[in-house]
Amino acid sequence: MNGTDTIATELAHMQHKMLVYLQVHWRLFLIEGIIFIMLGVAAVVIPQFFSVVIVIFLGWIIVLAGAIQVSRAIFLRDMPGFGLWLGLGILQVVVGYLLIADPIAGVFTLTMIMALFFAFEGITKMYWAYKLRPLPHWDYAFFSGVTALVFAVIILMFWSETAHWLLGLLVGINMIVMGWSMVKMSLRHKVID
Repeated sequence: MNGTDTIATELAHMQHKMLVYLQVHWRLFLIEGIIFIMLGVAAVVIPQFFSVVIVIFLGWIIVLAGAIQVSRAIFLRDMPGFGLWLGLGILQVVVGYLLIADPIAGVFTLTMIMALFFAFEGITKMYWAYKLRPLPHWDYAFFSGVTALVFAVIILMFWSETAHWLLGLLVGINMIVMGWSMVKMSLRHKVID
């Protein structure tokens, strides 16, 4: 068996496992899809609010992660790279604090970072869809990836004029599309008990 046959066999095995997993856990994917749709609709209706909430939430996560890292560095002073770990933890605390203290500036920064995230997410989803291609309705996952990639381009084109609300709106739309694709795939692969 050559390398191509091995890859094809492994791919077919992965696809079969994914099909079985979708059939067994279709309800979980359905519920998750519905939740994403509801959150997405809320973000589309009030995008400025969601933009600020996203920044503040992320700020607190970064502060907490930095505080944990600083604590660990102080507790384990003899650890190799102590100064590097301590400095990184302090940097995380400062960046998180800045996001919390000025969420509007954070929205502009995160909107640009979001463009990079959507580009990466879009490429990843399209690759995943390509791997699922023989399964029915693989194109829903591909469509979700294309949508995320289009959002990245839109953000980069209109960043300065729309950054204060675009983050919440695009995250909302992305959640709706992701939820819709999860609902469609789960219903397509459900097993009648």
